[in-house]
Amino acid sequence: MARFQKSIFTELAVYKRKKVEAGQRMIDLSIGSPDLPPPDYVMEELSRSVQDPSLYRYSLEGTPELLQAIAAYYERRYGVTLSAHKQVLMTMGSQDGLVHLPLVVTNPGDVVLVPDPGYTAYAAGISLAEATLYPMALQEENHFLPDLEQIPEEICQKAKLLILNFPGNPVPALATHEFFAQVVAFARKHQIIVLHDFAYSELYYEQKPISFLSVDGAEEVGIEFNSLSKSFNLAGCRIGYVVGNETVIEGLQRLKTNLDYGVFLPIQKAAIRALTETSSFSDDLRAIYKERRDCLVQGFRSIGWDVNEPPASMFLWARVPEGFQSTDFTYAMMDEAGIVVTPGVAFGAGGEGYVRISLAQEKKLLEKAVLNLKESDLLERGKQSL
Repeated sequence: MARFQKSIFTELAVYKRKKVEAGQRMIDLSIGSPDLPPPDYVMEELSRSVQDPSLYRYSLEGTPELLQAIAAYYERRYGVTLSAHKQVLMTMGSQDGLVHLPLVVTNPGDVVLVPDPGYTAYAAGISLAEATLYPMALQEENHFLPDLEQIPEEICQKAKLLILNFPGNPVPALATHEFFAQVVAFARKHQIIVLHDFAYSELYYEQKPISFLSVDGAEEVGIEFNSLSKSFNLAGCRIGYVVGNETVIEGLQRLKTNLDYGVFLPIQKAAIRALTETSSFSDDLRAIYKERRDCLVQGFRSIGWDVNEPPASMFLWARVPEGFQSTDFTYAMMDEAGIVVTPGVAFGAGGEGYVRISLAQEKKLLEKAVLNLKESDLLERGKQSL
């Protein structure tokens, strides 16, 4: 338990609660939890299924119908052909699989290559497995892609797992086909398993993200996690999946049969409906997030904060004004503008100098956040420190 100290997320929540109790109105842009509902037809399926008394038994694993729906979805969306029986595994949300996979593929002391900054669950899983985390810097000048050639040879020899996340959290960058091809060659050379976290695959704007498994040779070296949490706003239902290399899938399945009893069957039925229904839901969802992105980016730029426009995901990854560090700026935002964001350093040392800002709030609150920041003197103070 010494590896699991209270996180900065907990500290921020406590500080926010104190501000609210003191009477200050807060706009929380720190949470990456969808604020919109699932499709009507998915909620209707869930409502109908929970009335079936035969569906309250243990599910144990993903039903054949769900696994086939996932395989068909990947074929339709990414042109990737999968064996539903051997290459698809249901998880209790993607984080369930992400955290447990290092237990399957590493021994204590083995190295896991992780993006820095990166999603905090990666470090949690590595700690559980008593493996060693090696951070791969994501730098703006390299389009937030890790430079695999900079990883020392002795680290490559010890590495068993490489974790990637595009579109990313907290960095909403996109990978290129050329980069993924380099990853495949790198993994083959060093006999490393690749885990690609694809949870934000459907939240994109001008350019559709690439599935790692669509690249030649990817299924030989890796797997891809996905989820219905962000794509279909089913975050609380806790259902996701992993696809790809059947040896790795079999190993994770073996572990999970010793840990849990599967996902509630009505939720699986709702997931099947989400994956198979033909509707405009995904396009409509992207349009809402794009409107929010444009509102916040243009609003911040209009008051002197030149933030980058993300190509995907539900976050802005914004460089803090000159004169601030990420944590200082985060607390100043709460104190002086009533806005809660997440300091970049919460996602690793490479996140220093940035904050993560969530788009999971309605547009009028985003407009109010811009106004609050404008009425504070934070941006002016940053300019004066130059």
